[in-house]
This record gives sequence, C-alpha cells and structure tokens, in this order.
Amino acid sequence: GGIKLGLEFYMANGKSGVLEMAHYGLPIFLDLKFHDIPNTVAKAIQALRPIQPAILTVHAAGGRAMMEDAKAAAPSGCKVVGVTVLTSLDSSDLATIGVPTTHDQVERLTMLAKEAGLDGVVCSGNEVAAAKKIWPSGFFVVPGVRPSDGVIGDQKRVVTPGQALHNGASILVIGRPITQAADPDAAASAIDATL
Repeated sequence: GGIKLGLEFYMANGKSGVLEMAHYGLPIFLDLKFHDIPNTVAKAIQALRPIQPAILTVHAAGGRAMMEDAKAAAPSGCKVVGVTVLTSLDSSDLATIGVPTTHDQVERLTMLAKEAGLDGVVCSGNEVAAAKKIWPSGFFVVPGVRPSDGVIGDQKRVVTPGQALHNGASILVIGRPITQAADPDAAASAIDATL
C-alpha cells in the first residue's frame, strides 16, 4: 500500500506536510493532477523532487509535450501517470465539452500517454480493461473504487475493489470509504477481505 495525498492535502499542508507523511515509510502517491503548459508543469514537478514521490499525476489532456516534459522532470524512479477521464464525469458530462464518449476518450488518452513515455494512466475500473489492451505493460491506477454497499457520493463510474482488480488495475484508490468510516481500520480490513 501507500498514502495518496491530493490537492486538498497539499494546499492545506504543503511540501512539509508531505515530508511529514513520508516518515511513515510508505510510498507517497502525490495526486496533484498537473495540467498547464509544458514548461510550467516541468518546473512544478522539479520543485517536488525533494519529496521523492513514488507516483505523480498529470492530466493526459494536457497533451503529449506536457506529458513528455513532466516525465523528464520527475525524480528518478517516480511513476508519472496520466489522468484520462475523472470518475466524477460520465459521457453526458463529456458531451457538454465536445468529447464524444468516456470510453473513446480513455482509449485516446491512454495511447497518447503511452506515446509520451509516461508509466501508465489513471482511469475508471470500467475502462481499465480497454486501456490495458492498448498498453499491456502499462501501470493502471483505478480510483472511484467503492465496496458493494458503499456510498457512491460524487462518483459516477465506480466499481468494487474485486471488479477493478479483475479488470486489470495495478493499484486501487480507495479514499472516502475508509477515511470517512467511523472505524477506518475496520473499513480497510473489510475491503481487504473482499479481495
């Protein structure tokens, strides 16, 4: 396992907070979803080098040059993965911004991330099998994972932990079902028991 720290954590605690979490000795997944011009993203990632994250995220929609520069700027050994389509969006949401379907967009951005030299992509468990078919050796981060009796919240494309692994996930992101549980340890154990 490891610790996923996102934008909310980083804005509240900064680099010092991430370094404090690193004292637990677990890999740090820094989920900041960079999306800007290539130079800005590269400089931002270079600024994170002292943190030595195990995984960093960028938006694959930022384009090939941005992803190439992000990977080049990342610390050695850090996996840089491209976020394809947020799990809070579905095809009707994408249609409002001129994107035809969720599935097509995930496939398109997976191919682009592969060509840009990233390590893998972030995608829903609904699309991870298709992404893995395009990129058999890729690293697949699957968020929006919920236990079968879990609260979906703002997520639209969710799968259970077992479904995500069966479909090809390399790692699972399970946040609120654990962090918002009355007993987070028991919630994590219950989820683990379903695998």
